[in-house]
Amino acid sequence: MTDNPSAPRVAPMTYNARGNPVHTWTLTPSHITDPVHCILPPDGILPVIFVPGIMGSNLKSKPDKRNNKEKAVPVWRLDAGLMGKNMWLALNWINKKAGIRQKLLHPARVEVDNQGAVPERAAGTVLAQPGLDRKNTLQALRKRYEERGWGEVSETSYHAFLLWLEETLNNHFLPHQWPQFDIRPEHLHTVAVEPGPTHITRLKPETPIAMPGLGATLASQLPPVISDELLARGDYRMPVHACGYNWLDSNKVAAQRLAERIDELMHQYGRNCQQVILVTHSMGGLVARRCAQLPGMSAKIAGVVHGVMPATGAPVAYRRCKVGMSDEDPIAGAVIGPTGQEVTAVFAQAPGALQLLPTQDYAPGWLRLIDNQGISAMPRQPVKDPYEEIYLRRDRWWGLLREEWLAPKDGDPITWGTFADNIKKAKAFHQRISGSYHPQTYVYYGSEDKHPSFESITWQMQRGSRLNGPHGSHPDSFTVSNLQMHQVRDDGRSPVYVGGHEQPIPPLRGDPDAPVKTVQTSYWELHCKMQDGSGDGTVPVSSGGAPVKQARNGGVRQQIKAPGFDHEASYANPLTQQFTLYSIIKIAANAKRPLCVG
Repeated sequence: MTDNPSAPRVAPMTYNARGNPVHTWTLTPSHITDPVHCILPPDGILPVIFVPGIMGSNLKSKPDKRNNKEKAVPVWRLDAGLMGKNMWLALNWINKKAGIRQKLLHPARVEVDNQGAVPERAAGTVLAQPGLDRKNTLQALRKRYEERGWGEVSETSYHAFLLWLEETLNNHFLPHQWPQFDIRPEHLHTVAVEPGPTHITRLKPETPIAMPGLGATLASQLPPVISDELLARGDYRMPVHACGYNWLDSNKVAAQRLAERIDELMHQYGRNCQQVILVTHSMGGLVARRCAQLPGMSAKIAGVVHGVMPATGAPVAYRRCKVGMSDEDPIAGAVIGPTGQEVTAVFAQAPGALQLLPTQDYAPGWLRLIDNQGISAMPRQPVKDPYEEIYLRRDRWWGLLREEWLAPKDGDPITWGTFADNIKKAKAFHQRISGSYHPQTYVYYGSEDKHPSFESITWQMQRGSRLNGPHGSHPDSFTVSNLQMHQVRDDGRSPVYVGGHEQPIPPLRGDPDAPVKTVQTSYWELHCKMQDGSGDGTVPVSSGGAPVKQARNGGVRQQIKAPGFDHEASYANPLTQQFTLYSIIKIAANAKRPLCVG
């Protein structure tokens, strides 16, 4: 009984592993005869599956019986630690040498780890049975979140967004009660329900409904949401899932894993689940595009929302193989790889990472060398084919990587042939997905001067330091552009040196105990310049905005350019969240109707 005898009794509801509602009620004395209400959510199920970006999935080692290491251990764990910072990555990867990285981060030696952190509170359709103590409640919630795949993806980057999405899509199932939409009294009408005096409130048909969260700028770019679309979306509950993948392996393999997850969920939810919606971040968009090409998959996907996807690759992937990441972001660089040696040791053996390089569809000429007067010192590269003209180039210092970095100290060396095979896989993957988008695709990308990106990569010649006399005869810019790898000094940082050597500087006043300092002397210093274009800090505008220009058969329904966020945290931005919700509404309105609706 309740404190208010006239209040209706409502049975608490949770959801089981199949996503079906479960009501619980304790038997009451026989003299209490008022009815117990079981409030039912919609029968239709349209799961939303989130696909993370590169480095956004937790990885663990594969058991290795050959080395008596049969127990898997975390290799890449993305849990939030002290004050929301990922202390695990910091403790395990900062300043790790190239050889150790090569051994541990090998695509054949790792797999997805589903034991990452998950939220400790209920949200939307993730509920624990009422009446449990805190320990058992947390255990029940953990089980549900792990079933949803949330333990596979980065807590620090994604969980706040996933919680928002789960609550937004599943807290209320009556469209006129959704707070994200500006629903006014004139948008509603009352309908009588027979038999009896009961009335229900409904949205009027064919009525444009505003979304204030989009803001004036985005709202002006987008067709309005129509009340009929809200009503169609209201036929579904939308449990939010995640699907991690081995981001070191080819995105082709990740696409197959995603397809298997889609099939598993449709089987799990049964006949009332006809399709799923995919929401992707960064490289996850490439995975989803390839997945939609697999036999039968396009029909099982109602639509796709792509966020900050490098649709045609990103030149920053080339740059990090050459000079590392320390000058972009010293803290992140210490984890991912401060110099080109650490990055190359992993990237060269990782097809997935190499698939982020600029594709054949990226505008040619994105790599250039200029002299100390700012004049072009060589034809801009590539002319046509980045794979042969840059990535597999062994006879020029500006080729993608130095061959000796494939065999770092204490590592497991790979051959040039293995690297070349991985580049060929990248080329085949790029060609396979070129211009291919699901027929119901929505895209957002970043354009923010505060988060500049590399539209191109520029090497600039600057006169070097010759401490022991005048510069003498410098090689001209044409000669510099044609130097081979062994003709420059390169430790994986900017600048690269032409001529000279590392030279000690005599201590001041002849102090024999003073620490020895050195300077790099050279004819020329080749500096890899910083960002030159707009974007989100990682993906340039030209690549982020490519889908609508390159999609075959008009598959991209809406694409927006938005400011105010960087690449990793793009889904934490309120505008991108609202655009994601807008896109999901539009996709759901065109999805296959659940069988229960008819």
